[in-house]
Amino acid sequence: MTSGIEFPTPPAPPDSEHERPTLKTIAAETGLAVATVSRALKDAPDIGEATKRRVREAAARLGYRPNRAGVRLRTGKTNVIALVLSTESDGMTHTSQLIYSIANALRGTAYHLIVTPYFADQDPMDPVRYLVETESADAIILNQTKPDDPRVRYMAERHFPFATHGRTTMEIEHSYYDFDNETFAAIAVQALADAGRKHLLLVPPPRTQNYARHMTTGFVQAAGQHGLSFEVLTTANSDSGSAVIEDAVRAHLTQANPRPDGLLCGSTTAAMSAVNAAEALGLVLGRDFDLVAKEALRFLHRFRREIMVVHEDVREAGDFLARAVVAAVERRDTPAKQGLERPGKVERCNNDKGGRQ
Repeated sequence: MTSGIEFPTPPAPPDSEHERPTLKTIAAETGLAVATVSRALKDAPDIGEATKRRVREAAARLGYRPNRAGVRLRTGKTNVIALVLSTESDGMTHTSQLIYSIANALRGTAYHLIVTPYFADQDPMDPVRYLVETESADAIILNQTKPDDPRVRYMAERHFPFATHGRTTMEIEHSYYDFDNETFAAIAVQALADAGRKHLLLVPPPRTQNYARHMTTGFVQAAGQHGLSFEVLTTANSDSGSAVIEDAVRAHLTQANPRPDGLLCGSTTAAMSAVNAAEALGLVLGRDFDLVAKEALRFLHRFRREIMVVHEDVREAGDFLARAVVAAVERRDTPAKQGLERPGKVERCNNDKGGRQ
């Protein structure tokens, strides 16, 4: 998959190579110098937006496309940003939003996006090594970071530009954007306590991923501060398949004493599966239990209005990461850029229980 192309669909290509539009063709069309045209197409900061727009419109009209092989020979760059993703990423939450936002941020620049997947039975290092060793991309963006992530160490040691969606615990300075999952868990527990819930259950992220630590810490600390009993589900996680989550939650609700009446889920899939599990036991959401979940796409209130939701702005994350790696490619001495999204309020869609909003 490629994206980040700054031009609309061009007309059919010329019949022969000598008729192919070049930078000189655009310069003649616009009355600008070739150097100005070149810098405008590269989104150079010293070129005005009006000039950039004029050049891009002329390039689209003429059907111009840069010769990638020539660009690489001249500059040593591919103009490719690679997004490395697990095939098990949850498409209902982060994945689609992350791809869209990175691609959108690259529109109007010289860079385009490729998505490089890896499978559950594959070493996550494999695609990273391939991209770096073959010089197939100028920079890499990856997610699902581990506390001590060998991919981060590998790229940092080779001074290869990269950014991560998520932090690590490593003492390696690098660009990242993350969601404050510790605060998310704390405000979720607060919402459950306000709803009168006493016995909480967390469906956590995979324990190998760094944000699981943040979410679990926030959950445990907040539950303790409110004097609530709590448990962390160990038989499934928020990235497990829906059937696995549903079976694990149903078994826990059946066996636990006291039975949890407040659930916290780290993904849309986990929330829906947990609700299905509880309802299969005859429990009613909003009466017998409450649930707080994090989501990137605003969907859960269409599934069950009683679910309490905290929104994660993955589009902002993708935009930030795209700009961070482009800055790293073009200005390698630029300090690492880091961002942390602070979650907002818990959103409710119902007026039950005394009209709580």
